[in-house]
Amino acid sequence: MVTDAQVRKLMERVQAEDTLGVAAAKAGMDEKTARKYRRASRLPSQMRAEHRWRTREDPFEEVWPVVQGFLEFNAGLQAKTLFGYLQREEPGRFADGQLRTLQRQVKVWRALEGPAQDVFFAQVHEPGELAQADFTDMNKLAVTIRRQPFDHMVMHVVLTYSNWETASTCFSESFEALSAGTQDALWELGGVPKGYQTDSLSAAVHKLEHPEVFTSRYGALMRHYDMAPRRTNPVSPHENGDVEQRHYRFFQAVDQALMLRGSRDFDSREAYELFRRQVQDQLNAGRRARLAEELKVLGRLPARRMEDYTRHEVVVSRFSTIRVADNTYSVHSRLRDERVQVRLNADHLDVYYAQRHLERIPRLRGRGGHRIQYRHVIDALVRKPGAFASYRYRDDLFPTTCFRVAYDALCEDHAESVASRQYLKILHLAAHETQEGVEAVLQRLLGNGEPVGADRVEELLAARAGPNQASSKTGVTVVEVDLSLYDDLLPSTRATRAEVLA
Repeated sequence: MVTDAQVRKLMERVQAEDTLGVAAAKAGMDEKTARKYRRASRLPSQMRAEHRWRTREDPFEEVWPVVQGFLEFNAGLQAKTLFGYLQREEPGRFADGQLRTLQRQVKVWRALEGPAQDVFFAQVHEPGELAQADFTDMNKLAVTIRRQPFDHMVMHVVLTYSNWETASTCFSESFEALSAGTQDALWELGGVPKGYQTDSLSAAVHKLEHPEVFTSRYGALMRHYDMAPRRTNPVSPHENGDVEQRHYRFFQAVDQALMLRGSRDFDSREAYELFRRQVQDQLNAGRRARLAEELKVLGRLPARRMEDYTRHEVVVSRFSTIRVADNTYSVHSRLRDERVQVRLNADHLDVYYAQRHLERIPRLRGRGGHRIQYRHVIDALVRKPGAFASYRYRDDLFPTTCFRVAYDALCEDHAESVASRQYLKILHLAAHETQEGVEAVLQRLLGNGEPVGADRVEELLAARAGPNQASSKTGVTVVEVDLSLYDDLLPSTRATRAEVLA
């Protein structure tokens, strides 16, 4: 069989040799064959007939009309599903190894006769024209904080021209998370694009009883930064294609960096966010040239940020709790029946009373949750120990596993009523002394197999603290300041004082 290389050599030798026979001999072929290829001026591979016939019998020829009927009715059917149907209809006729043959035939049918598919249309992006934003779940990274799962999302913002990106941690698709993530991105960027595109934000809107409030607040956010809001059509994530693609790339980059690190556990949330920020900076490093083009045409930031929290005014119930965003939180019992102001942020609540900030409470995720702080209610519970056994939020009153084990040990040694009184006294010590000190004492008693009791815990806690530490907690000494020392620092003042004394 003559090869392409032989024919190429023939064409070279024809120019150098006197006769075609000599050139053919040197090319390793018969003179008649050489004459054929010389006349054709084509290589052997170009002269082969295209293979259009089957080399073996089609096992699905008889049943193909049935298969095609299914595909025409519902083009989404997979070849494997249809193959399983055929095997059930005619047992023993089709072997498992023939599945690949049917898959090839279905693939050809889709390409030649199947329905038209969606087409992606490449867009022209101009500097400073548009930013896209969306939430993405990061839980598959399996990040832990001190061995505890850290379930979280990020609010991802991407400039479509330069692909500059930033991501801020959040825990739900709420307006507060959207507002905080948007403003964090703009202030980090140092400018404002003309347009800001999101999806329909249905996950955030549907959580509210009054969706029009969300629309109004989102519109106010856009007006504050003078950005034109855009939304993609429902069930059309490809319209937010830049940020959707960056979701995948960003997740992949963080995942690879975690693999190189050798551990997915961090000492704190701050440490994890710093690590993730380093990955983000590395991704942005290659976009500096195009980002510089965008920075030249970005709009100016307003004089200040817009509030990225929601204000609530609620009355503290007789249970010393407030209900915010369908979750229950405790506040100090002193505030019972009082009206407090709550600022609901993306990941925490700030509680105010009489224009004073009282405390910051971590925000619960989802709905129907509760967070009861034992320090808020322990004084009342000590006076009513019988309420502890059936308290709806009793599990919240075990600040650590050690406290739970101590309560179980008390229940083993005493009746439930006695165990409840003893445990509440221990919890009272933790509230008014130190939780860490009480926990250390409990660990000692439990580790040594000693009985747990409030009096014993108090005794060991006092011995652990010592007299100096105990006295420092109850008394504070303020040294009187001689204000005349400040007058001596001013020459004019010293002269005036001298004149007065004279």
